[in-house]
Amino acid sequence: MSRREEYEKKAEELLLPIVEGQGFELVDVEYVKEAGNWYLRGYIDKPGGITVNDCEAVSRVFSDRLDEKDFIEDSYVMEISSPGLDRPLKKEKDFARSVGKSVEIRTYRPIEKQKEFCGVLTAYDSNSVTIEEDGVPRTFEKKEIALIRLAIEF
Repeated sequence: MSRREEYEKKAEELLLPIVEGQGFELVDVEYVKEAGNWYLRGYIDKPGGITVNDCEAVSRVFSDRLDEKDFIEDSYVMEISSPGLDRPLKKEKDFARSVGKSVEIRTYRPIEKQKEFCGVLTAYDSNSVTIEEDGVPRTFEKKEIALIRLAIEF
């Protein structure tokens, strides 16, 4: 396990009871370096969406817990936010919640001369994702997929 993965796992263990205690869902935790700075981000959600006040309430408690445990060696910025409408599907629960909905898929390499696909998510398992595109089922290996997220329709 890399240091980054270890930090994400420990942060998730600290954050999960805080988020669930507020009646929210913990969508994801990431520890990433952007523009020379490290960021520890927690993404939370609830039916109807997360507010700034929700993020602030979770952030206060989480910040205190992080200070107590002090397991991250680097200096970093901690953020709690909504995952947004265009969040990628990563975990099993993301896929389960999205069955029957339109999704966008981007692949690492072209498949039949294209890298972007859109269709209704009809099935998934640990290795593959199946969408129905214009009435035709199409299955992708997860290792081929660079990004999968809900399609935003206007």
